[in-house]
Amino acid sequence: MPKTSRALFGIMTAPSQVDYQDILRVWQEADAIPQIEHAWLYDHLMPIFGDRNGPTFEGWTLLAALAAKTYRLRIGLLVTSNRFRPPAMLAKIAATVDIVSQGRLDFGIGAGSRPGLPLARREYEAHGLPFHDFSHSVDSLAEALTAIRRLWTETEPFDVAGPHVRLTGAFGNPKPIQRPHPPILIGGRSARLLRVVAEHADLWNVPGDLDDAIARSALLNRYCVEIGRDPGSLTRSVYLSVSYDRPDITREAIDRAIAAGFAHIVLGLASPYPDGVASWVADELIDTAGS
Repeated sequence: MPKTSRALFGIMTAPSQVDYQDILRVWQEADAIPQIEHAWLYDHLMPIFGDRNGPTFEGWTLLAALAAKTYRLRIGLLVTSNRFRPPAMLAKIAATVDIVSQGRLDFGIGAGSRPGLPLARREYEAHGLPFHDFSHSVDSLAEALTAIRRLWTETEPFDVAGPHVRLTGAFGNPKPIQRPHPPILIGGRSARLLRVVAEHADLWNVPGDLDDAIARSALLNRYCVEIGRDPGSLTRSVYLSVSYDRPDITREAIDRAIAAGFAHIVLGLASPYPDGVASWVADELIDTAGS
């Protein structure tokens, strides 16, 4: 993703408690609005809000469908759970979506849901997925990202024999369209995870507790300096919930985030989505930012 001096705005539509056609409508509307430059889903297998037994779509499958139905928006998951899919399989999925989208994928990933979030924890047992402690999940994320990048870029098969990732004769083909690979966005806020961000990410996303986000951004700067990386080379991204009834609250949060150095703004849209919601976002929130 190219560096820019202005904020880049996008939307996030949680693929839960909604129909496919609802999300498709919003994304296609946003695709025609230049002020909206990126669009996101999240990665859960069961609802984390509303009806516990309500519908939730699998994120990467839905992202591929939306990639084929849009033409301009950069697209991604905010963020993929590294716990759900083996890294070599995930690299193959992401490369496929980058090709379907003609090079518009931002590869969002994180360590996985926190143990203290019961509604997210239950989806692991329900799908036969292991749930290790957070230390394990952060270490395995770092290994996964190294393997995924190699699968996207290396021209000969290779082996991996790490504590968490083991591959024999690994090879990625086809490669993603984007070179050297799709931008990597890592989401999360723990100190241990921020060290992985400093090492691997092109963008860092954090949910919108702005006081905490600003403090975490300063910590990330320190970790970048420790490994010899320019902190300015890492785009700061923040997720902000949109209030349809009180857009002034959202506008204030946007202005504060931009002032704090967050140049990539993800506006979370709650369902049901009002008619013309993408146009409303552009007119009421993006065009008025900084005014």
